[in-house]
Amino acid sequence: MRKWFLLPLAATFAAHTSAAEVTVSVEVPRLAVAEYHRPYVAIWIENGAGHVADLSVWYDLKLQDREGEKWLKDMRQWWRRSGRSLELPVDGLSGATRPVGEHSLTFPAEHPALAALKPGDYQLVVEAAREVGGRELVRLPFSWPVTDQTEHQVSGKTELGNISLTIQP
Repeated sequence: MRKWFLLPLAATFAAHTSAAEVTVSVEVPRLAVAEYHRPYVAIWIENGAGHVADLSVWYDLKLQDREGEKWLKDMRQWWRRSGRSLELPVDGLSGATRPVGEHSLTFPAEHPALAALKPGDYQLVVEAAREVGGRELVRLPFSWPVTDQTEHQVSGKTELGNISLTIQP
């Protein structure tokens, strides 16, 4: 009798502990330019009221005297919403710039940025800026939480290639 009573309870607990997973894929395109520099990239989540949480910031961490941080303000939207108030580098957020190609980041539901999300509509925002280059910002709308796997895609025009967001319940 006890086994039959505990089985639905265990199934309910397992359903609540199986967590969502968010995968963001960012393509850094190959550009035919005379002087190429890897882009600085910021990835964050916004709601209708503005900035909610940062997911990742790629910049030149190895420049002497933290010189790489000087150029972060070129990612204007991210800088105004979050960057200028951060004490960089941030463990788990800051990372090195990426070369040409597709780069995938996976965030479990326990990630602080996702754990704090309340049910509602959001946007994944990806901004890139490149020395002796341009600046670009793309947005991918999504709803949280999800009950079925959800995929969103958008393509940048200059500094960013294909950006995809996959959310698994």
